[in-house]
Amino acid sequence: MKLICTQENFKRAIFNTERITGKQITLPILGNILLETEKGRLKLSATNLEVGVVSTIGSKIEEEGKITIPSKLLSNFVTNLPTEDKIILEAKDQILKISSGSYSAQIKGLDAHDFPIIPKLENGFLFSLPAQELKEVMSKILVCISLNETRPELTGVNVLFSDKEISLAATDSFRLAEEVITIDNKEKGDNYAAFIAKTTSIIIPASTFSEILRITSPEANAINIAIEENQIFFEIEGVLIVSRLVNGKYPEYKQIIPQKFNTRAVLKKEDMSRAVKIASAFTSSKSGEITFSINSKNKEVVIKSQSQETGENLTKLPADITGPDQEIVFNPRYVLDGINPIPTAQVAFLVNNNSSPVVIKMVDEKSGNVIEKYTYVAMPIKS
Repeated sequence: MKLICTQENFKRAIFNTERITGKQITLPILGNILLETEKGRLKLSATNLEVGVVSTIGSKIEEEGKITIPSKLLSNFVTNLPTEDKIILEAKDQILKISSGSYSAQIKGLDAHDFPIIPKLENGFLFSLPAQELKEVMSKILVCISLNETRPELTGVNVLFSDKEISLAATDSFRLAEEVITIDNKEKGDNYAAFIAKTTSIIIPASTFSEILRITSPEANAINIAIEENQIFFEIEGVLIVSRLVNGKYPEYKQIIPQKFNTRAVLKKEDMSRAVKIASAFTSSKSGEITFSINSKNKEVVIKSQSQETGENLTKLPADITGPDQEIVFNPRYVLDGINPIPTAQVAFLVNNNSSPVVIKMVDEKSGNVIEKYTYVAMPIKS
């Protein structure tokens, strides 16, 4: 194999693929990136057997071939190179020679024929989603992913399909986040209707979405998505991410989301976030409890905490309140995880009583109405 490519494109391709490689005692080749020529281009592939990433860049191919190279060593060498226009790659006898300007290296590799096969997309994409919108959605809901492997379905993001909407949700059984993305006809592939007639939901590993968040640049417009043979494919600016789906049945979470509320309090997001952070500093390390007191008469929400070790804290926040007074005890981290990703200046705090789920939603700054597409649910600590 011998080729020439731009340093910028090669660096970006390594960045897109290297993260999912790692040390595998039983399969050392999983710590390598596969470099191979294909149709006049250079293709870099990496996999951990659950997620695969393929990045293809333009190159001037002088000789076809393929080789696998340790990702960390390759990345350390290339990312520390001074800026040059070109990189020359030449592979022979399981050794990759790299040169760029006055810098060169020889890296020992492994036989490309031993590299695991990454599934290929057989048919077209089912639908596409706006890249920046999906990134924003993921930043809101991934905080609710469960880290407990005993319930593997909760370690993924549940995706519900319908004709006009796609709902993405995550829960660890203590809190839940859901956001709805509208999908129009121009974003649907020819087989979308047939697909949702047979499949109403899937579960995608959270690690897959973490890779999507990392790879999707601010300039990316759309993410193309396909689902085949228990695998999901994402295509972003020439990078293909392939992932297995999580087996299992996701909980019927919509049943626990209250549809009506006795009390509504609308607060400034930054004020609420600041008050919760301060209150959390005064909580006991064991319980971590803070109290929200909603006072309809005074039009204020009081956030307070105390512990024998540190002392006590109290903050009064002005709020637009409808409904009776409420007092609820929370884990402060669960509140912050719900409000911090919200982009609006105001949030709605929706309550029924001190033992039922509390809902946090975005508020439209112009109309003052609750924005329904994002829902964050947190369970209070029962007093």
